Amino acid sequence: MGFMDKVKESAASAASAAKDAAAKGQAKVGEVQAKRGADGVLRQLGLAAYLQTQNRAPATTESDIEKYIETLKAYESEHGELSAEDSPSS
Repeated sequence: MGFMDKVKESAASAASAAKDAAAKGQAKVGEVQAKRGADGVLRQLGLAAYLQTQNRAPATTESDIEKYIETLKAYESEHGELSAEDSPSS
């Protein structure tokens, strides 16, 4: 194998590694975005529950809670179960 063949092989290997790294990075970005979305839904769910206990909930709260729960179930089916360890500590 000549020098140029080795250079081409190295370049192809480097390009493949770069593509793999980019794909992994993109997947991680997707996971982080999904987690942020779930965090927002959990916040809305908590707010709705709080407002219910304070008798300040709007009329749509029951249907909103059902929607939030369905959204979280969909998140769990795609990304795994949520747990208390997922929440930020205060």
